[in-house]
Amino acid sequence: MQNYEFFPLGDSGVVVKLGEVIDLSTHEKVKKLSDYLQDDPFPGMVEIVPGFTTVSVYYDPVVLYDPNRDQSSHEWVIEYLSEIISRAHDGNAGDPRLVEIPVCYGGEYGPDLEEVARYNGLDPDEVIRIHSEQQYLVYMIGFAPGFPYLGGLDERIATPRRSTPRTAIPKGSVGIGGSQTGVYPIVSPGGWNIIGRTAHRLFHPEDQPPSLLRSGDVVRFRPISPEAFEEQRKVTS
Repeated sequence: MQNYEFFPLGDSGVVVKLGEVIDLSTHEKVKKLSDYLQDDPFPGMVEIVPGFTTVSVYYDPVVLYDPNRDQSSHEWVIEYLSEIISRAHDGNAGDPRLVEIPVCYGGEYGPDLEEVARYNGLDPDEVIRIHSEQQYLVYMIGFAPGFPYLGGLDERIATPRRSTPRTAIPKGSVGIGGSQTGVYPIVSPGGWNIIGRTAHRLFHPEDQPPSLLRSGDVVRFRPISPEAFEEQRKVTS
């Protein structure tokens, strides 16, 4: 794995930059390094956070401190990561996990569906069909706990973010923002176009892991009726 850079992240973290653009090649590098560190953490490692083109590695400098070593904890972590990056690149990323998410499109659950259809010169049913026929790659989790940034949106339904964001979007809302789609796991502000909603719980602090989705997963949306949505919400609420 070539063309990587390190950047300090305070006194207890390092950012490993593995690419310049958001694409499948860079994502695979991020995934392989993340999987390697997750499976074989070094002493003192606290957490890793995969991004679009980076992996942030957090560590405990007290645990790593060695008075007999002529290196700071930060220097040791960079040297260690430099040694394992090539091994991580040679490793097998494994088959992605496929997660199906049922979605009730339109109406009160997807108030922007008709606007997305109008913007793209389509019928709302065509937007639903196109959106639910695709498979989406989870590039990263961010913005809010458990929020998946999904790549693979068909350009026929790509739609700019709303000019005026909403102050509170219901949890489970499925949105389109530019060339990406995603799901709001908790009630939060947001400017994406809401086309549907799922009763699936994407984030639950008591679960381990708390996020339903993780970087590298593949997501498929399945249209359901309002009645099915309400039945599922009774079970998950």
